Amino acid sequence: MPVIIVENDTSQWEDETGAVYHFPKRYQTWLAQGTEVIYYKGRIKEKAFASVRLSSDPHYFGRARIGKVYADQKSAKGDLFALIEDFTPFAEAIPSKIGGEYLETIPASRATNYWRDGVRPISQHNYDAILASAKILPAQDDISEPFTRDDPLTLTSANEGSKLSYFGTRYERRKDLRVKAIAIHGLTCKACGFDFEQVYGEHAKGFIHVHHLVPISNFGGEKAVDPETDLVTLCANCHAVVHRKRDMTLSIEELKGMVRGRWVIEPQ
Repeated sequence: MPVIIVENDTSQWEDETGAVYHFPKRYQTWLAQGTEVIYYKGRIKEKAFASVRLSSDPHYFGRARIGKVYADQKSAKGDLFALIEDFTPFAEAIPSKIGGEYLETIPASRATNYWRDGVRPISQHNYDAILASAKILPAQDDISEPFTRDDPLTLTSANEGSKLSYFGTRYERRKDLRVKAIAIHGLTCKACGFDFEQVYGEHAKGFIHVHHLVPISNFGGEKAVDPETDLVTLCANCHAVVHRKRDMTLSIEELKGMVRGRWVIEPQ
């Protein structure tokens, strides 16, 4: 059964549209992996967000599919989060009501509180009606970046490794996978445990490097990347040491051993 997922302008979670979606455990049954979803925003409450919305009125603005679902380890309430796959934005806002009729069928028993739910299951008929009104944008090229502001070594690639001509070769990275990797692995270094926010405060909140366990340069072309198994979060120091030598990328276990002082590289 398709569902509507509501994205608020402000939230307790720092999700990124089309990458990660947090939700309370009561919605777990509806947000199973593979579920087709449509993104929705309610009426604007703070005008400061007007420039980043398609409309100030309630509207649908994109479609996607639920990927893997994980327990939120930072939540004491049993909250979860889902990775979002194949997000496609709409070119224009689709209003919640067209011709005086809502595009969602509202049960009579929910007439007064239907719109309060952050996740709403809908019929296939409702889903098709919303999409029939939508103008789908073509595939976006700007989801990829050669480098990120936070991390010049790290990713920004599900498929990565497209070559770009730039005084040599550099490799295209998918920025949505950075968000997914951080949601899964957290913001502490998986080699030494360093936490930027804990040490530097608010200024460094959300900062971490994301490392490919297999270097992009070894892909030999595009390759599907799983943020759970192919990526890991590292502090800037550990990430630099991993890539210290061109012909030798350290494993995370080797890196941990160096931190503990138990692993020694034999002289060449």
